[in-house]
Amino acid sequence: MLKAQIAQRLEAAFSQYGFAEASVSQLKTACDVSLRTLYKHYPSKELMIVAALNHRHQRYLTFLSAPSVNKGEARILAIFERLNDWMSEFAPHGCMSLSALAAFPENEEIKTAVAKHKDDVRILLGEQAMRPDLATALFILHEGVSSVWPIMGYSSIESVNGVIKQIMEQSKNA
Repeated sequence: MLKAQIAQRLEAAFSQYGFAEASVSQLKTACDVSLRTLYKHYPSKELMIVAALNHRHQRYLTFLSAPSVNKGEARILAIFERLNDWMSEFAPHGCMSLSALAAFPENEEIKTAVAKHKDDVRILLGEQAMRPDLATALFILHEGVSSVWPIMGYSSIESVNGVIKQIMEQSKNA
């Protein structure tokens, strides 16, 4: 239980301080544990980042899965509305996974955590659309919105909604 609480607090701390700037001392304080306890559960800053990313990954998938709309086009549109809500509330500066990767581009554990997160989101989008063949296209739209949302805000969602409708309609007629 303590390990999960630490991961939750690490996520919040990295979200607040960033990855390169956060010191282990700041992380210890944010987690409200001793340095010994922090290192017992996560023996390096990189493993602390992986824990934060994995915690966020689970929260994000749960968050995206919340719309009560049936699967298909309406579900995907609802998921992109949820993406807007996520960006507004939890990621106003952009994707935390990509920020971690940018800060530690050579770290294999971080690369693996980010790759798993991105692949799981891609698969989720294909499943929710009931169109696994469109998973990659929908994922690229998702990533595009995540990247530009800090600059464009909700207008990025509005733009992508039209593209989603076109893709779904064209693929029906193909």
